[in-house]
Amino acid sequence: MTNDLEAIRKGKIHLLAGTDLAGADLAGAELADADLSQANLSGANLAGANLQRAVLRSNLRGADLSGADLRGADFRNADLRGASFANALVRDASFGGAFLTGASIGNLDLTGVDLRGADLRGANLSHAILQQADLSNANLSGADLSGADLEEAILNGAVLRGANLTEANLLCAAIEQTVWDGALLDRACLQGTPLSP
Repeated sequence: MTNDLEAIRKGKIHLLAGTDLAGADLAGAELADADLSQANLSGANLAGANLQRAVLRSNLRGADLSGADLRGADFRNADLRGASFANALVRDASFGGAFLTGASIGNLDLTGVDLRGADLRGANLSHAILQQADLSNANLSGADLSGADLEEAILNGAVLRGANLTEANLLCAAIEQTVWDGALLDRACLQGTPLSP
């Protein structure tokens, strides 16, 4: 397996669908355009890896994706519970239907990212840039969105029960049928939304 991991790190193997790579050290790996669908990457170290446009509809529970290039990656329906995304590049990635409970994705530029129907309960999205992101029907119960920039984000049908939106920017956000029960909106910018005072 050591030789295989070295080949994967160097980008010599791109068809990895269904592969068991749990706990593998793939830090800095060249995996742009790789097919990792249905792979087991739980606890894997993918820090600094190039995963541009990769198909990652996989088990990435507890994986380290810090500093990884995830632009255009496909995480639809992936298990990303407890994964770390510190300093990762994620623009144009798709997280529709993904499980991101407890994930740390704060301070990231998530402009235009697809998070439709994602499970973000308890996720850390503090100070994330979510301009024009699609969060329709996402579950953000208990999520930390303090200081997040949600300008023109789509939150239609999203559940924000108990979420922390202190100082969040919701300028012109779409919020039809959004559930706000117990959400903290202290000093949030609500201009252009139906919640405007």
